Amino acid sequence: MTVLGVTRQEISALTEKDISALAQRLEQDDYNNPFEALNDWHLLRAIAFQREDLAEPYLYLLDIEAYDEA
Repeated sequence: MTVLGVTRQEISALTEKDISALAQRLEQDDYNNPFEALNDWHLLRAIAFQREDLAEPYLYLLDIEAYDEA
């Protein structure tokens, strides 16, 4: 499985420092274009699915809410 060119193996090799840097970029929201921000957002989302323990402190950046479809 590849997410934006990043493989599961590459995600599993990420460190806390890597994920912290990713979260910092998202928090600063200082991108040259909206697609760069979207790529980082999708990467953090992929990390949250595969490495939830490392992404947990930054889940607020994903702004995912539970929806009741009843």
